[in-house]
Amino acid sequence: MRARDKVAVSALRSTLAALDNAEAVPVDEAALRGVALEQSPVGAGATEAARRELSEHSVAEIVRAEATERLEVAAQLTAPAHADRVARLRAEAAVLLRFLDGAGALRAR
Repeated sequence: MRARDKVAVSALRSTLAALDNAEAVPVDEAALRGVALEQSPVGAGATEAARRELSEHSVAEIVRAEATERLEVAAQLTAPAHADRVARLRAEAAVLLRFLDGAGALRAR
């Protein structure tokens, strides 16, 4: 059971990171150059940028892409030495796909 939890935690952590990256707002070139020190924002939260809000469909697509990526990598690893890695990748993909199936079942209620 513990090994299965590690697989789920690994899959969910990396997928949450992908979702977090998708919510990031692109920065334009002018913002990368910065401003003069005296024009710098001051105070708590002064440099915070609003995050993009992802639709339910976008979230599902990102989760599906994460699962697909794991299955594709697992298919490419054909050497017997990679058997453990292949099993882990497939288990992580299964966790993510079950999450999608569970989310769909909850929406249908």
